[in-house]
Amino acid sequence: MSAEPRFFPGQARLLRELLGQLRPHWRRDAALPSRLEALLRRNRRCGSRDRRLYRELVHTAVRYLPWIEPLLDEPPGRLEQTVAWLAADLPATRGFRAALAGDWPACPEGVAAKAAWLKAEPDAVLPGWFRDECPGAFAPVQRDALLARAPLWLRLQGQDPGPALAEFTERGWAWRPSELLPGAIALAPDLDVTGTEAYQRGRVEIQDLGSQLLLAAVGVEPGGRWFDACAGAGGKSLQLAALLGPQGRIDADDIRPAALEELLRRARRAGVAERISAQHGADGGYDGVLVDAPCSGSGTWRRSPHLKWVTSPAHVADYSRRQLALLARCAPLVRPGGRLVYATCSLGRSENEEVVRRFLAAHPGFAAAAWAPRPLGGDPRGAGLVFWPAAHDGDGFFVASLRRSPDN
Repeated sequence: MSAEPRFFPGQARLLRELLGQLRPHWRRDAALPSRLEALLRRNRRCGSRDRRLYRELVHTAVRYLPWIEPLLDEPPGRLEQTVAWLAADLPATRGFRAALAGDWPACPEGVAAKAAWLKAEPDAVLPGWFRDECPGAFAPVQRDALLARAPLWLRLQGQDPGPALAEFTERGWAWRPSELLPGAIALAPDLDVTGTEAYQRGRVEIQDLGSQLLLAAVGVEPGGRWFDACAGAGGKSLQLAALLGPQGRIDADDIRPAALEELLRRARRAGVAERISAQHGADGGYDGVLVDAPCSGSGTWRRSPHLKWVTSPAHVADYSRRQLALLARCAPLVRPGGRLVYATCSLGRSENEEVVRRFLAAHPGFAAAAWAPRPLGGDPRGAGLVFWPAAHDGDGFFVASLRRSPDN
């Protein structure tokens, strides 16, 4: 291994400088990506192409933080080469990787093989406390998935996907369909879909495959009236509108007004605005209530690796208390015989099957739905279903479908 970078010395120095500036914050600041963007914007040496490079390099360092952080205390050389070697092979990083780590062996796919070359501990790339929450995440196949960059997943809208796919092909964008869910396609993660005609005309929506799978697995009956209690910017609301069809109606709510405004904009673009209203759940007459609860986001660590290092067991415990309270608050809105669907983008037991278990114990009028063996690639766990990143190359999700008794 070379001791010193022989090329790109200015970029190597700036990488070390950026990591040094972020170091006091990367174990405490949940807004670390915004902090990085502010640093890049203020730096006159960073044009748009440079920002793509440093963004990828810094995210790589954060993804493998326990391997990288000690190298900041060593002389320049090894840190910069290690980050270059671990970084994804993208147009923005290719020259930097070749210059600094070109004489290293090709970076292998798996975490264990990377760790062996670097003489590092494979399991250190996940927080130690998380083993009690989700031991399955430390299985090599799941650990590898949680450390890999996720593709950009889209949901095709409308009856004819041809124009959208033709536009992507014309742009030279490689796309692949999901093997699990018709109408879901994956693109490279660094593409900007929002500038395409397909996006602007509502032919596609950006929605991770795991998010798409959980509503598909629940089996939404067409024509119902639903309440989306934590709608956010509306990815699941729009999918729910498509599943319910023209006769279905959705009331959507969120504590963030700006998110609801974005949902309504997206609904207009998708041509389903007449099916979605932004309002509080008002009564007990909903056929279904979706509680896509705020959570610690451990299922999104491949996309937001900084969350691994700012999340603690105390955060998880606080989320689980709020999730249980949210379910209890939404339960009366479900009509007798209707469904309460609970979902998170977390993988730990405290926010998932434990919340459901405690809710069912306190609400005997609800019962958990039975799952078929591995529906849509999901893994039954407790009263719910886990969608592992390794199973579908997306984010990790949990979902439980709870039916209210017709007599209750």
